[in-house]
Amino acid sequence: MAKRAYSEVNLHIVWRVKENFPVLKDEIESQLHRFLRGRAVHEDGVFWHDSGGTDDHVHLVVTIPPTIQISEWIGQLKGASSHFINHEIVNRKLLEWQAGYGVVSFGSKDLGWVLDYVRSQRSHHAMGRIHDRLERIETEDDKPPEGG
Repeated sequence: MAKRAYSEVNLHIVWRVKENFPVLKDEIESQLHRFLRGRAVHEDGVFWHDSGGTDDHVHLVVTIPPTIQISEWIGQLKGASSHFINHEIVNRKLLEWQAGYGVVSFGSKDLGWVLDYVRSQRSHHAMGRIHDRLERIETEDDKPPEGG
């Protein structure tokens, strides 16, 4: 890729705790978000906007350079964050992520409402006002059978 390239790759990313166990509470939640932010901002070219979530899932809003392979980067975030929580915070196997994730790109003009949505996750879910597009996660169970 050229060294001088303009890009705006804004992403909303979401993934869930395995079996939707409600483990993202209190100190676990705050340590998880702190870790994810730290990991993202140390990645060359990534701009961290914010994160949010509920007891069983996490949302991130980032801008990434076009040189990042999205699926690989999300896999690294998921693996490193569960390892951090399990080995550095609770010293036991507590946090496992389910397979799959959701990622939606959006234009910069939509950044405000996407951030509001992510920052207000608990109230949006409590009131049943969710954006299906920003909550969708594909797992192995969601895929149609091969050949079908």
